[in-house]
Amino acid sequence: MTKLILSTGNIVSGGPSIIRKPGGYRSNLELTNSLRSNFLAAQQDFAADAHADDDSAVALNGNGNTNGNGLHHSGRTPASVWTAQEEGALYVPRIDWSLAGLQEEPAQYDITVKLFFLPTAAVAGRAQHAKEALGLVLRELGVKEVNLLVMSFPGMSFEGDCEWEADRLNAKQGDDEEEAATWPAIEDLHRQGLVRNLGIAEFGSEKLARFLKKVQVRPTVNQINIKNCCNVPPPLVKLAKEQGIELLVHSDCTDILSRGTLRELLGPGIRGAGLLADPETGGDGLKGDLAPQWVVKYTAVVRDRGVIENKGYFACAELTEE
Repeated sequence: MTKLILSTGNIVSGGPSIIRKPGGYRSNLELTNSLRSNFLAAQQDFAADAHADDDSAVALNGNGNTNGNGLHHSGRTPASVWTAQEEGALYVPRIDWSLAGLQEEPAQYDITVKLFFLPTAAVAGRAQHAKEALGLVLRELGVKEVNLLVMSFPGMSFEGDCEWEADRLNAKQGDDEEEAATWPAIEDLHRQGLVRNLGIAEFGSEKLARFLKKVQVRPTVNQINIKNCCNVPPPLVKLAKEQGIELLVHSDCTDILSRGTLRELLGPGIRGAGLLADPETGGDGLKGDLAPQWVVKYTAVVRDRGVIENKGYFACAELTEE
């Protein structure tokens, strides 16, 4: 089994951007487009580096897989050039950690991290997934803690003809036992001083009431996506106010990275990165069943200026080799 770590890098281009209201850009499109752009940029940049370095060019030509410009005979940059094995995972693309970090002191930022547990991943792995995802964000931003970590569990939404129906349907979604069993690992991150505040997403009034009875460290934030109904459900507003929980509206997708989308991103097609072998013709590339495990989204806002300096995603997938 091979673990893949995918990254977008900082998707805030041209300097810090002003914070805008949610709903402007769906997170699944932002993620896939950013990953695709980062893969292409890495292939071009590392191919150029290989071509500029005579020693590297000779070594690449020596294995019979590349031509004189550092490209594979297929016209693609070899995966060995733009990806890297590190700590038991294949990083796609490779990351230059020497460039990590924020421009100002960490105390100047509000850093929000949202972790999406995906339906294709085993529940038993969530503790490790949370630790791994947060660790990548801390390393990328060069900080020791984040202000808020929000958990997004699969199968949760607010959908219905009105806010009352959405709240009623939400009460039967997800899995109470699995969510409660996952939370202690998240509480540990808080106790270790890595996370100041914890949050959840898509919890209606009944789900939230049941959840609060089972946890020790209570969430301070509940994010909800009400794009398919009109308003925040009144019962949820009442409960959140009583419990001192802040309600925030967002536009993220729960199933942010599907199996098919990931295979298209890494596949041999025109819009793919060429990392996976063509199932019809075979040839070079990774072979096997690809299952997304988690996605983490991070945003670093300069507190006194209200601008986003750094925003990006990491994603993890497991490839079960054939």
